Amino acid sequence: MKRADLAFASLLIPLDYLALVSAAMAAYSLRFTSIFTSIKPVLFALSFEQYISVILPMALVTMAIFAVSGLYVIHPRRIASEMTRVITGVSTSIALILAVAFFSRALFESRFIVLATWILAIVFVLTIRVLLRIFQRSLRRFDIGVHSVVIIGKTKSGNELKRFFETHPSVGYRVVAHIAQFTPESRDRLLDLKKNDELDAIVLADPDASRVDVTAIKVFTDIEHCTFLYSADLFAGSTLRPIMHTFAEQPVIEVPKTPLDGWGAIYKRIFDIVASSALIIITLPLQVIIALAIVIENPGSVFFSRPRVGQGGKEFSFLKFRSMVQGAHALRSDPKFLKTYGNEREGTPLFKLQHDPRVTRVGKFIRNWSLDEIPQFYSVLIGSMSLVGPRPHLPEEVALYKPHQRKVLTIKPGITGMAQVSGRASLDFDDEVRLDMYYIENWSPWLDLVIVVKTPLAVLFRSGAY
Repeated sequence: MKRADLAFASLLIPLDYLALVSAAMAAYSLRFTSIFTSIKPVLFALSFEQYISVILPMALVTMAIFAVSGLYVIHPRRIASEMTRVITGVSTSIALILAVAFFSRALFESRFIVLATWILAIVFVLTIRVLLRIFQRSLRRFDIGVHSVVIIGKTKSGNELKRFFETHPSVGYRVVAHIAQFTPESRDRLLDLKKNDELDAIVLADPDASRVDVTAIKVFTDIEHCTFLYSADLFAGSTLRPIMHTFAEQPVIEVPKTPLDGWGAIYKRIFDIVASSALIIITLPLQVIIALAIVIENPGSVFFSRPRVGQGGKEFSFLKFRSMVQGAHALRSDPKFLKTYGNEREGTPLFKLQHDPRVTRVGKFIRNWSLDEIPQFYSVLIGSMSLVGPRPHLPEEVALYKPHQRKVLTIKPGITGMAQVSGRASLDFDDEVRLDMYYIENWSPWLDLVIVVKTPLAVLFRSGAY
């Protein structure tokens, strides 16, 4: 999902609200113009302040109706469908206003204002949405918000799609390659495109592709974090939440990897910003105490920062309170140290020791109570992590992932997650990945809330703690 798509979808919320309020204010102003007062004098006593006190919350109610009607989806609908939904949403809201007017005649004695608000709201909302679409399509002509796609399948439908995308750049897809089949050679070519940030989506347009090839392409898009689209006859009924597109007069289906895309991503980011800001302020005194204790016991850096692999396989600086002696990280690859203490996760990408001699006394305490994780609130605030998600691992650990395990890199890593509230460090790596996969494919705000609530309990009872 391109940031430009999310930005335009987010803009719809304040713009719709502005359009609805502006329409209501314009209707009120029109009633008091000389043209209409000459036809029928104003006989009601409705002050502007009284009017606005009702209009502002009603605009929010209308937007809630819009949301239920599907007017805030990331992938825009056809303009005819959107017009129908806007008219239905505004009409429903006006019906509620008339219901209020029935019980509060003092507020809405002017039928003209209600009727004018209904008409103007539809006009204003549709105008803003059409202008926003025109602006978005104009930006695509300058390569802003454009998705780079590779079409697999030199078939009739594949050729039509290529020609359509090339002649309609405003749709937002740029064909960077058109290949016949998914072969080892073409896979290398796709990897080169991805490495150069020139691959956002793969469109499979070969209905005769073998099941093995289809599965291989799907796995490739999961590993490399690309959007996967295919012709409608390839996977009819095989996905629970397909996204339908129409290009070159033929249906094309997009396979979503996670609900944490589109509005899910917007909601989660807002939640992360609000929650991390509050937690940073609340824990500030505790942060100072921990920092002093670390320096007093073992002089050196207060924080431990190492590269971790985040969303899309990109590395970021992972910050924790230092819980080990200085230079502890180098010991994990020291043959003498490994011979003496071993590795309880030998044969997996991880390195773990239940009774790690590198841990200081202060470090043991803050680890037991997960206080060493507090600096990660800053990572959540700046956007490299999320409050809930898969745990981030070291680059050398990620390099040992099996292909299907790389799907955990689809979303941002989290401070807590399903693995942390289901056993923490006691889980083996395969179980941890399995839980993270479930979270990615079944995310919901409710699931995040459950995990956040269960996290303090897991910490309190030290479930699977180091």
